[in-house]
Parts: sequence; C-alpha cells; structure tokens
Amino acid sequence: MSINPILNMDFPDPDVIRVEDTYYMVSTTMHFMPGCVILRSYDLRNWEIAGHIYDSLDGTKGQRLQDKRGIYGKGMWAASIRYHKNKFYVCFAANDTGKTYLYHSHTISGNWKKQEIEGFYHDCSLLFDDDDRVYLVYGNTEIHLTELDRNLKGPKENGIDRIIVKEQGTYRLGYEGAHFYKIHGKYYVFLIHSSGEEWFRREACFVSDSIEGTFTGGDVLADDLNYCHQGIAQGGIVDTPDGEWYGVLFQDRGAVGRIPVLVPVKWENDFPVFGKHGRVPERIETKSSRPEYQYTPLFSSDDFQYLPDKNGKISLKEVWEFNHQPDSLHWSIADGEFRIQSDKLCTKLEEAVNTLTQRTRYPKCEAEVTINGSDMNVGDYAGISAFLGCFGFVALKKEEDHMSLVMVGKQEEDESLNGKKNWDAGTEYEKIRIPSDYVRLKVAIDFEYKKDEAEFFYETAKGWKKIGRTQKLYFKMDHFCGCRFALFMYSTRVTGGSAGFTNFIYT
Repeated sequence: MSINPILNMDFPDPDVIRVEDTYYMVSTTMHFMPGCVILRSYDLRNWEIAGHIYDSLDGTKGQRLQDKRGIYGKGMWAASIRYHKNKFYVCFAANDTGKTYLYHSHTISGNWKKQEIEGFYHDCSLLFDDDDRVYLVYGNTEIHLTELDRNLKGPKENGIDRIIVKEQGTYRLGYEGAHFYKIHGKYYVFLIHSSGEEWFRREACFVSDSIEGTFTGGDVLADDLNYCHQGIAQGGIVDTPDGEWYGVLFQDRGAVGRIPVLVPVKWENDFPVFGKHGRVPERIETKSSRPEYQYTPLFSSDDFQYLPDKNGKISLKEVWEFNHQPDSLHWSIADGEFRIQSDKLCTKLEEAVNTLTQRTRYPKCEAEVTINGSDMNVGDYAGISAFLGCFGFVALKKEEDHMSLVMVGKQEEDESLNGKKNWDAGTEYEKIRIPSDYVRLKVAIDFEYKKDEAEFFYETAKGWKKIGRTQKLYFKMDHFCGCRFALFMYSTRVTGGSAGFTNFIYT
C-alpha cells in the first residue's frame, strides 16, 4: 500500500511505458544535466533512477552558462517514451534551441543515439501505429497531429497534418501536454488544461475511431487530493501484465515542484474513467512483478568515495545533476572530496558553473556538508543552497584578510508564477567573521502545505546555529522547476580559486 502522491519529489510531465514486467518513466529535467531522467519500477508505486538520456545536449553557450547566458526555465520539456520493435525511443523539444530531438537505444541504459526531427513540436507524443506509420501529436490550445517520414527526421511529404482538438471558450491554460495512444483499435489523446476563469489543472481525453476521424471527449479528472486547490493532470497511462490500467500524472506542490500521482483507470464503453467516483485515492495498492526487489532511493548522502573507470572517468550517483552543462576540466573528485575550481567571474549564484544538485523532498528534508575553503581567493563564495529562482544560501566568503560566513537570499514581491526577469544576486542578510576556512553547513526545508521555507545553519562546538533569515521559497516560471539542494563555488574578483566538499548527508 502506498500513499498518493507516490513520489514526493520534482518529477514533472511524466510519461510511462511497460516492457514485459518493467515500467519506465521519463520526466522533464530542463536546464539540469545529465538530462531527461529515466525511472524504473516493478509496481508503479516505487521507483528508482535507471539513468539519463544525455550527458549534454548541444553544448550551446546558454547550456554551458557562458557569456552571461543560461537556459533557466527552458531546456528539455515533457518527453515521450516508447518501445517499438525491440528499441526504446525518447522524443522531446528543447525550448532554448527551438529544436525537437529523438533519441533511440536498444537498451534503457544506452548508448542513446541522437537525431533531430525537423520542426518544433511543443509537448509532443510519439505513436508507432500497427501499419508502421508514425505520428506526433503536439501543441498548445490547438492540438496537431503530424505524420512523420519513415526515417523519423521530419514531416512525411503529403502525410497527415491536421488539428484534432482545439480549446474552446474561456481558459487559463489551453490544451497541451499530449499523450497519444492506440488502444482497443481506437486512438486516444490525453491532455492537460485549465478551463474557465480560475486556475485548476484538469485531465482531458479525446478519442477517434481512426487516425483521420473526429476526436471527441472532454474532462476525465478534476480533483486535488484535498491539497490547496492544486489539480492533478498531465502524464501517461499504462497497463499492467494483469490488464489493469493506471495514469501517472503530476500535481503542483509549491516550491518542492511537481510530483507524480498514481490514478487507477477503468474503461467504460471504450472511454477511460479516472479515479474512484471522480476522486484520486489517497492510498493505492498495486501488484509487484518483483515483490522482493529493493529499490535504490531517489536521494542520497554521499561520501564522495569514487573510483574512476578504465577510461579514467568518474560517474557520480544518478541522484546528482549539475545545474546546466558542467565543465569537466574544473570539477574533480579525489580522496572523498568533491572540488570545484572557478574559471570565470560571476556576479551571482545562478551564473556559477559546476553547481551540483539533488531534488528536495516533501514535506521536510535537510542536507549538510563540510566545506574546505583553504584554496579560495578573495571574493570567492562556496556553500550550500536551497536552489531555485528565489534561492537562499549559506556560504564561506573569502575576504581580504579573513574568512566570513554569509547567508544570502533573493527576495520575491509576490507568489505569482512570474519570476524576476533580471535575476539579482540576492541580499546578504547576515555576515559573521569566522576563524577557520573549514566549516560544516546545513539547509533545512519545510514544504508542508506550501509553507515553503528554508533555514540555514553552521556547526559550532555547541551544535547547530542559525544564520540569517528564514527564506521563503516560491515555484516560479523563471526556473520552472522545484527547489534543489545545491553545492556551489564561484568567484567575483579573480578566477582560479577552488573549494572542496566532503561528507554530504541528506535526511
């Protein structure tokens, strides 16, 4: 028995398939790399990370945080995963490049081969039909169906290309987030939208008897699990080996992000019925194909004790993702220490390269780490952050003749989704002089019922002591992802300094 939501972490826009007894889920990772995370499960309730699709995407200046550029709030969104003729396919559009990418591999662990599909297909969903024709369904407000050529590199000449669903009347969010299937000989498209005057995510479904026929339908779920009027929608549906059906959708949970919810689905007259009496069950039970299986947690402490492979490469635990594409020449791991060296000047945290992150957890979580700042230069910062658009952090700061400890936070004016366009460096709310360049720091976060607050601490001989203010956290469109713990180092005056991080503990 599990409690909904099934995962208390930021895994938005899920798409799910089953291959024999194993379920695979892909999720949006936006500006974090390695990108396009893949989760694995044997019961749809418990999940672990199976890998990522790519280490880097196109290596643009924005993706590498170069020349004051970044791809916050952009990057890859809403991937579609399919398994066809013994091969996995993952398709998605990237909002910074304006391109659509298709990766394919014979195994879920890779190596994934990359190609582009000509055109930009927002929230696209891939369908391999029984007659070997292939389609994409995509769009916002107007939902398009486009047939692809046999090489999956662009629209098929004289192929099907039409609008199948269009939002009508008043709406806050037009139909998007397409998931396209052929089930029982019929074609189904599942969509998210927010109709009417108020904001409330809803799941909709439209069905047609043929690929060229009329799609009819409407809303199939409008429920919030009694949580802050936040609707549940957008995701894939999947069947079990026993013929049961489930939807894996997401719900907004404030600053922790958008987290997956498992919804039972039944069929009545060839149309899906979500939930029980229109509601998402708070508790849900499914059968496991491997009941004795032990899942690797989706978060982890780390002693940074890694051994290089035969090529000398160190692969971090899959729970870690860098903020943007890392610079492999300026981070390293040796003797139980993760080290970042600066190679450019920054004015704020969001410009820092090689920032290492993990997702946070609802309702509460903490992370602590020891920082060695003995090789920092004047003007350098090294610390741990509650990282999102309205970030807060505690860090060592190298001064002219001593070391300081600072708490910095970014102020937001309101709770609207629109983040600040011109990101500032945040406000220094407290600074204390410390006698050492070696310190242990901690971030504690409380997300419960959108409290969304972070507090920052440093360790003393008498225990933990709070520094600075309690930082209010907001989920906003500037980053468009949930809060993460982040280890960072950056320089403001001269490059070349470095800082080491050891004994990371996540609770």
